[in-house]
Amino acid sequence: MKKLAIAAVLVVLVVVSMGLVFITGGGERPASCVPSNITTASVAEIPAVAGYSGDQLVNAAAIMNAGTALGVNIAGQTIAVMTAMGESGLRNINYGDAAGPDSRGLFQQRATWGTLAQRLNPAESAGFFYARLVKVPDWETKTPTAAAHAVQINADPNHYTPYYEPAQTVVAALSGGSAACSTTVVAGNAQELAQALVVKIDAGTITGIAPDHLREIRWIAAGEVHEDCGINLAILQVITIAADTFGSIGISDINRLCTGQYLGNPNSSHWANGGGHAVDFYSFDRVPTTGADANAITLLNILGPMMPEGSAAGQIQCRVKAGSTVQLATMTQFEDGCHHLHLQVPPDNTEPLKAANQ
Repeated sequence: MKKLAIAAVLVVLVVVSMGLVFITGGGERPASCVPSNITTASVAEIPAVAGYSGDQLVNAAAIMNAGTALGVNIAGQTIAVMTAMGESGLRNINYGDAAGPDSRGLFQQRATWGTLAQRLNPAESAGFFYARLVKVPDWETKTPTAAAHAVQINADPNHYTPYYEPAQTVVAALSGGSAACSTTVVAGNAQELAQALVVKIDAGTITGIAPDHLREIRWIAAGEVHEDCGINLAILQVITIAADTFGSIGISDINRLCTGQYLGNPNSSHWANGGGHAVDFYSFDRVPTTGADANAITLLNILGPMMPEGSAAGQIQCRVKAGSTVQLATMTQFEDGCHHLHLQVPPDNTEPLKAANQ
């Protein structure tokens, strides 16, 4: 079986794919967003990213493609790239060190992992890493360095921490911000989407702050109607996509009318027309967002083609300052505080998200 899995990785690596995020009317909701395959030609055109270039980026792409072939989500692929950065600087090293004289390859895997040829093959060595990562209990709720350490069992459990942000940047650059994601998102109705989100809330992968807006999701899931506490269907879909894309998300605001948080703007999608037409995220993958970081750009690129006409995203000045501007087909962009990512649909919106290829 192991040989078959490795063969599947190698086959997928040579497939040129243009996978899209789209809405379907049925089917199973995916566990997470899995980026499409990345071609070597596209990587060759990318300048240095976070200090990595050339063969280093090609190796990062191979690691990500191996994850895609095995159905590992973008959070897992980021952990794998982070680990290879910390172990080899994304270079396919053919020598070990004092601690591991037989260590080789991108992940510095020892002889017990596989043959020398396998460990020096980027796809196969990444496959070995993923096979162990997904067996780590609750790996998606651990810190990235803790998840990587559980696989690598290195001396310092915090060794990979400095490499996480560069890994996010590289993954976002190579995947085009995951604008092309090879999963589907079930349209469903509001209660079905809310029920699926409650599972993640109970698992701790969706968190909130005071005042508690997650209760609004719980009420919808339970079929309870609370006056001025609804959530627009498209916003529930936005939350679902964010939750499926990242290992965890933090939500600070949804329906401010429900919580009495009137902040002086009667036209706010948080407040107008019953409220619940906007969502504020304060973190992705347990990392605070500025609305301009790699995770925010990833989500914006995914949602850009899908949002209803008249939708909007905040934090434009944060992105301009950070040099990470993004073009959004159906969304305007406005200034907002650089401590969250604000996404909204018009207060009178009655449409779900659109298929990405419409």
